[in-house]
Amino acid sequence: MNILVTGGAGFIGRWVVKRLLDDGHAVVALDNLSNGRIENINEFIDNEKFEFVKGDIKDEEILDKVFDENKFDIVYHLAASINVQDSIDDPKTTFYNDTVGTFNILERAKIQMFGKNSKMDGDNWILDKSEITHPCKVVFMSTCMVYDKCEDKGIDEFHSIKPISPYGGSKIAAENMVLSYYYSYKMPTVVIRPFNTYGPFQKTGGEGGVVAIFIKNALEGKTLKVYGSGEQTRDLLYVKDCARFVVESGYSDKVNGEVLNAGTGRDVTINELAKLISNERVNIEHVKHIHPQSEIMKLKCNYDKAKNILGWQPEYTLEEGIKETEEWIKSTDLI
Repeated sequence: MNILVTGGAGFIGRWVVKRLLDDGHAVVALDNLSNGRIENINEFIDNEKFEFVKGDIKDEEILDKVFDENKFDIVYHLAASINVQDSIDDPKTTFYNDTVGTFNILERAKIQMFGKNSKMDGDNWILDKSEITHPCKVVFMSTCMVYDKCEDKGIDEFHSIKPISPYGGSKIAAENMVLSYYYSYKMPTVVIRPFNTYGPFQKTGGEGGVVAIFIKNALEGKTLKVYGSGEQTRDLLYVKDCARFVVESGYSDKVNGEVLNAGTGRDVTINELAKLISNERVNIEHVKHIHPQSEIMKLKCNYDKAKNILGWQPEYTLEEGIKETEEWIKSTDLI
């Protein structure tokens, strides 16, 4: 297939690109490199089936050019503002990236499927026969940060929504647009909500995830700093499991029009995570939370739906994922 991955130079994006290329597809990665890095995709540059385009999903001219030059079978839409704390300080940037950018992708996919001049008659399309059309599925990467806190049974897709940050609010708005294109235009779309993902190629600095930051600091003999009480819990999904989930959501028609979670079904407190990663190598210190109002105190995934529909389930334990991530951080200067 011919596939577009927005945010393809990002942490999760590069693993999605790798899996798609391994499966033999032609892949275009679109990324403005505001968070992604060209180093993440260096190993693919010489692959004749891979193309990198530096561009922004808010830039409609670039999107028009990319879609005009390709007929995509699937768009994996991963490009977004991803920092919860930054969204509180600068909600406008997050909204335009995550909501308006998603709308721009949906419109191009719709035009590719039905043409610019086609019209709807009731719930059926009357296609302009002078236009060349091509089916296109959109897989939208949302987040577990749209959910309210959970109980011990875990969060399924019917769990209550609570946008406690502009990041969560922007993702919910984008989700609803994605699903509206499925219902209004019969365009194949799916919303996926992976839980907190970690692993190799994740940044170990300010925009990185807690696992990567803790491991880097532990290796450098630095104190691990835990925001707030540390009793908040996270369901930590290894990036290889996440990428497999993302890719398979695009392959399957059974998930069209659905919302799907992916996680491990196990949550750990940040205190427990710090102890696990520190392994008594460094001290652990609690510091004041930057934006405590944006903290979801308990996140634990119920991934039964993905298991039942896709046959997907995680293959890595937290301990295995942390071990591989630490080995990667030790072996690279890309941190």
